[in-house]
Amino acid sequence: MQNHDLVIVGGGPGGLTAGLYAARARLNCILLERFSPGGQILNTHWVENWPGDVQGVSGFDLADRLRDHAVKFGLNVKSVDVSGLRVEGREKIITTPEGEVRAKAVILALGASPRKLGVPGEAELMGRGVSYCGTCDGPFFRDKVVVAFGGGNTAAEEASFLTKFASKVYLVHRRDELRACALLCDRVKANPGIEVLWSHIPLAIEGQNGVESVRLKNLKTGQEFSLPAEGAFVFVGTSPNTGFLKGAVDLDEEGFIKTDINMQTNVAGVFAAGDCRTTLLRQIVVAAGDGAVASYAAQRYLEDFQS
Repeated sequence: MQNHDLVIVGGGPGGLTAGLYAARARLNCILLERFSPGGQILNTHWVENWPGDVQGVSGFDLADRLRDHAVKFGLNVKSVDVSGLRVEGREKIITTPEGEVRAKAVILALGASPRKLGVPGEAELMGRGVSYCGTCDGPFFRDKVVVAFGGGNTAAEEASFLTKFASKVYLVHRRDELRACALLCDRVKANPGIEVLWSHIPLAIEGQNGVESVRLKNLKTGQEFSLPAEGAFVFVGTSPNTGFLKGAVDLDEEGFIKTDINMQTNVAGVFAAGDCRTTLLRQIVVAAGDGAVASYAAQRYLEDFQS
């Protein structure tokens, strides 16, 4: 059994910022992350809205900088999966394949994962033409026709990025206008490599050993048709990585963690930060701010814990 003042679960921008603040405060702290630290930043080709980086910064570079900054102050980062959380008195027990970790306070910075379309063929062709990361898989579709689904910032950014490789990108959106910010909307409209199919929804992704076409429906005319394509990229939002928390802390109807303005959950000493919590905006800068607040709130809680 390992004992710590604070355990941070998740190594995205929220978790790494929380770890930076905790390490600077000389807390006995450990960060648990099942993959490489960085979270969804690692799937982002270029970040243009990180304050201070006027020219922008690649997702990989920003992730490395956040990790290195936290480690510089002594943060202990361990690669391990977390599968459970329970409370015994005032202590929190985190379950991992390598045993249980006991802590006085916990910050949940679990992040979120790409949401699925839920149409026939999606699961069967995942990794064989179906992708949730243009940055990761775009180079595999050089000179090919691909379809992207979504209308938010991520969809607009990724569709634009895919035009660096694909010969044609169809952007399928169920509404008459994108939900992305004005700058990204303008870029999509100005990009000759993108054709937006307004008021369309996916019915199926078709193909045998790989994506061959996508079945679409025009919501205004009711027409259904198959659009030939060799790639299908899904950018329709995210779902929180909170499945193991049911019954442990209060979640909203979509599974995001409920917190107050100090990132405190309904369980004393358990905090949340970043994309996994109920919030108006899910961006790197927001997650980092959440992590700083959660870490400071955890420090205050630990001071009271000792008294």
